Amino acid sequence: MGIFKRVRDIVVADVHEVLNKVENPITLLDQYIRDMDNQIEKANQALSYQLFLEKRYDLLIAEEEANIEKRAKQASLAVDCNEDNMAKLALQEKVIHENKRNLYQDQYDATKKQTAILYEQIDKLKNTYQEFQFKKLVLTSRAHAAKSIKQGQEMLSGFHSDYAMKGFARVEEFVQKLEAEVAASSYVYGTKAVDRKPYIDHLLAETVEAQLAELKKTKEVK
Repeated sequence: MGIFKRVRDIVVADVHEVLNKVENPITLLDQYIRDMDNQIEKANQALSYQLFLEKRYDLLIAEEEANIEKRAKQASLAVDCNEDNMAKLALQEKVIHENKRNLYQDQYDATKKQTAILYEQIDKLKNTYQEFQFKKLVLTSRAHAAKSIKQGQEMLSGFHSDYAMKGFARVEEFVQKLEAEVAASSYVYGTKAVDRKPYIDHLLAETVEAQLAELKKTKEVK
């Protein structure tokens, strides 16, 4: 059918030509999937119409079967009543309904065959769609992985390790100098603080002397 030929044309015939015109063919995958979605929707609509035709022909056949039975009974009653002319008219109507019934039956059988073919083609289309979805996932994953590796390689190729190592060495030397300065300052100022003699604040000297004298008296009493 036409819709399936269009799917094949989109997916097979034009793919290589389109791929050659784009920088990143991965971006076309989503478009292919959308095209497949549209074709599946059209196929579902076609199947719906086929099923409607089947039901319609089935009802028409049943209607003609009822008319045939009705005209047959009328012809039989006319013969019983010696009404040959009425019997002929009834039989004529019966033949007309039989012809219509046969026509509807032929159309019904043909529609059933078309529906069966459509079912088969839709199944193939859905299988192809699922296959495309899987291939899209695989190709997209591979593309992302390859892109990441490429970016990593480009970063490493543009990274000057010798220059970076020299920079780290300079920073380390600077830190070592700071640490040495701190250690030296701690030693120098720490030693002066120990060697410095304690002194009595002259503002407190009188009070201190009085408390010292009181302390000595207390010791003499003991």
